[in-house]
Amino acid sequence: MSTIDSQPRRSIGAARNPDSHEAILAAAEELFCEAGYAGFSIEAVARRARAGKPTIYRWWPSKAHLLLDVYTRLKSSRMPDPDTGTLEGDIRTFLTELVRFWTGNTGGVYKSLIAEAQADPKAAEALQAYSIERTRHTAGIFERAKARGEMRADADSLAASDLMSAYAWKLLLTDRLADQAEIIDKVTSILVRGLAK
Repeated sequence: MSTIDSQPRRSIGAARNPDSHEAILAAAEELFCEAGYAGFSIEAVARRARAGKPTIYRWWPSKAHLLLDVYTRLKSSRMPDPDTGTLEGDIRTFLTELVRFWTGNTGGVYKSLIAEAQADPKAAEALQAYSIERTRHTAGIFERAKARGEMRADADSLAASDLMSAYAWKLLLTDRLADQAEIIDKVTSILVRGLAK
């Protein structure tokens, strides 16, 4: 590594320097994938990104906030939104792909974040904000179904999104991610029947 490369990246104060921001997220993602929750720390991210800990803490107030940003990046790149053209296809695809995504170390990290949120207010704040955002995002599945005329107009898309995600969370938290295709089909059918016009 050259002398220039070994120098810490320059911060530009409270504003996020795009290069530093990307370097921190990239370093955090590498550590996340290599070491999981146990090996992840702000100190390790700072070393790998050649960034100061104060810079990281200024942009992400806790380890949980940074981990959730990395988790969201991975989820966005590895789990695109389902848009099969039918409500049944979208629900089945969403649940199948989420279970597949969680089968790697991402599921373990997410479980660790949930556990940490029970005792750490900052982790709880980060997880709550993430959960609310994801519920709204996933509700798009049901809003598209309404637009296609598949779903009752008075059905609550946010509640449907929460029900679908709650089932997935149960699988994650009880270590039942494997061999779920058959039960996913049954859960999908139940949801569709309850929401159909």
